[in-house]
Amino acid sequence: MDKAVKYRNILINFFNDYEAYFGNNKNDTVKTQLIVDAENNYYHLVRFGWKNDKYIHYCVFHIDLIGEKVWIQENRTDILIADELVELGISKSDIVLGLLHPSMRKDSDFASA
Repeated sequence: MDKAVKYRNILINFFNDYEAYFGNNKNDTVKTQLIVDAENNYYHLVRFGWKNDKYIHYCVFHIDLIGEKVWIQENRTDILIADELVELGISKSDIVLGLLHPSMRKDSDFASA
């Protein structure tokens, strides 16, 4: 199987699992929405709605598949999603921590670009 296709399938399953995790309370007024642009390989998990008279809207995760590299662009949790993606079969050398400044990426265990 082509690496990009394999990674796409892993990402879709990853996001589906987290959509279920964050959205499992049907009485929650803050909803969880998975946004996938399969043509351009953009994956977002967002939360939005009203909580205690305050409107909430933020991106939980944003990952792009660029070529054969998985770019983590946003992670608004304390979940180490890069490590989870490695456990799911994505090579560390194919994960770029896009949310880190380029000068800092070389100090991580992951790809610099």
